Amino acid sequence: MSEVSSIQWFPGHMAKTRRIMQSNLKLVDVVVELTDARVPYSSRNPEMDRLVGAKPRLLLLNKSDSADETITSQWIDYYKRNGITAVATDCRSGKNINKFRSALKELMAEQVEIWEAKGMHGRPIRMMIVGIPNVGKSSFINRLAGSKRAKVEDRPGVTRGKQWVTLDDNTELLDMPGVLWPKFEDKQVGERLAFTGAVKDDILDTEYLACRLLELLCEDYGQNLIDRYGISLEDIPENEDEMSGCVKGFELLERIGKKRGFLVSGGEINTERAAATVLDEFRGGKLGRISLERP
Repeated sequence: MSEVSSIQWFPGHMAKTRRIMQSNLKLVDVVVELTDARVPYSSRNPEMDRLVGAKPRLLLLNKSDSADETITSQWIDYYKRNGITAVATDCRSGKNINKFRSALKELMAEQVEIWEAKGMHGRPIRMMIVGIPNVGKSSFINRLAGSKRAKVEDRPGVTRGKQWVTLDDNTELLDMPGVLWPKFEDKQVGERLAFTGAVKDDILDTEYLACRLLELLCEDYGQNLIDRYGISLEDIPENEDEMSGCVKGFELLERIGKKRGFLVSGGEINTERAAATVLDEFRGGKLGRISLERP
């Protein structure tokens, strides 16, 4: 049993955010939900469907420049079949922000016609921006607003309270703090969120985390590891069972540490430093375009 599988991360401010969300839904016309394109399933709050109800919704697969393009397209098709409009974006580069604006106008076209028929010309579209921590909400808002309206920092939990931002294209947005759910029912969901940095590293064993990530990458993205670290993937021992731990992952971690020259006195490999490097480079997109979930 890993510590990742038993993460129960629901601080008081998360419960408060959920209450704020529920009380403010009546003020908005559409909900824009941001997810991480590398883990579209795990980075969606499973309570969101219940919270949002029948309110129109747009789904953004953000950080798409770090995700596997083919798999992201599969996710967009999957959501389309399920009646949800999804757009792949990358707020750091600004990619597809205009595509989002077009999708929003299309989604709200009927409602805008109703407003105009009632004489409410020029009524702004009001949207609520939601998502779990570290999916890029602040960067998205800053892209839309064209300024540093929201505080951007590459760590979870920076956006504190709700804030309204008025945009120049007749839209207003309500930014909400990151919302996580009461508990991770699925061990894999907890792990994948930890890989992408949605869960704070200081409550986790980063060596274990890096080993688990390396095992996953070895299966589908082995060439990425070879290209980045110059290691061999031959003669790597397999994990015999869950109790044996990450034998395979630890071997990969040691090979990376050795290649990078992460040694301590006595020539021992500094696996802690290697683990931090692997996690940082995965999160920074330096291992290539990788998706950890398929629809």
